[in-house]
Amino acid sequence: MDVSHEVNLLVQEIQRLGSKNADGQTSVKFGVLFSDDRCANIFEALVGTLKAAKKRKVITFQGELLLQGVHDNVDVILLQE
Repeated sequence: MDVSHEVNLLVQEIQRLGSKNADGQTSVKFGVLFSDDRCANIFEALVGTLKAAKKRKVITFQGELLLQGVHDNVDVILLQE
């Protein structure tokens, strides 16, 4: 799979699992995204896809890297619907 395709799939999954925040942006907790069965089947390297999407300014989250358990409550915010 190419990175652009994976980023597009990530956007769809954030829209499916997330909800609108106070700013009207779609947001989902990293832990929800990471533990979702459908996401686990789609993304071989979810953290890598998140990093690529952040670099392309499609999403944002605090920090450079998200790790399961440690960062489960970090919001992943969709910048481009």
